Amino acid sequence: MRIQGSIRVGAVAAGLLLAGMGSALALDPASTGGAPLSNPWEALRDGFDKYRSGHKGEAMEAYRYAAEKGQLGAQWKLARMYADGDGVTQNDYEAFKFYSQIVNQGVEHGSVEAAYVSDALVAIGGYVRKGIPGSPVKADPVLAQEYYRDAATNYRNPTAQFELGRMFLNGEGVKASVKQAGRWLQLAAEKGHAGAQATLGNLLYQRGKVVRGLAMLTAAMERADPRDRQWIGGMQEEAFALATEADRRTAIALAQDMLGGAK
Repeated sequence: MRIQGSIRVGAVAAGLLLAGMGSALALDPASTGGAPLSNPWEALRDGFDKYRSGHKGEAMEAYRYAAEKGQLGAQWKLARMYADGDGVTQNDYEAFKFYSQIVNQGVEHGSVEAAYVSDALVAIGGYVRKGIPGSPVKADPVLAQEYYRDAATNYRNPTAQFELGRMFLNGEGVKASVKQAGRWLQLAAEKGHAGAQATLGNLLYQRGKVVRGLAMLTAAMERADPRDRQWIGGMQEEAFALATEADRRTAIALAQDMLGGAK
């Protein structure tokens, strides 16, 4: 069953999906540059081939045809391209509308397409959390946490679990609760989410569990994407500077165990 928040945001996007996107999506399959496409799976494959060969404009035409026919993979790819400005002018609201299409279709849990819904819920949660300037999507942290909770609970999405943990820590859209924050962060950390490991490690450190906190911060730093290394590294360096030499050595050894590097 889809959450009420999904219905609300889907309704915001529905009018523009018809008015602003209808003409763009109703494409002649032959316009993709090849033979007429008989089904959305063919269009999706054609779009993938063209994207891989660097013809992103033609790829988008194929993806649009497949998306109009309800192909979630094509809708997801278009959302990502608009979100990243990949082959098209960056446009968060266009990305939001495609993500909304995915969420409003819904799929069976455990199906091969469930990952698209999970990812779309997290993306919409992020957009609703901050709002999209110049669009009908306004900042609504309460609604954002509903999207994150759907992805975190029904799809076990670690990014959604991490974001919920952060929201509970900060009292953003929910009543602040360190206990609830720790619960969600732990679930994400167990899946190897570096941001969750770092945040939970810092929380443990601040609450007096110095060695385990340091170890989690160190393991998180090793696993972090380049874009996250600065903020994770800052917390780790601050914690290490205040720790004793004995605690540092013990934490490093424990971090190696967490990373699977123990001999």
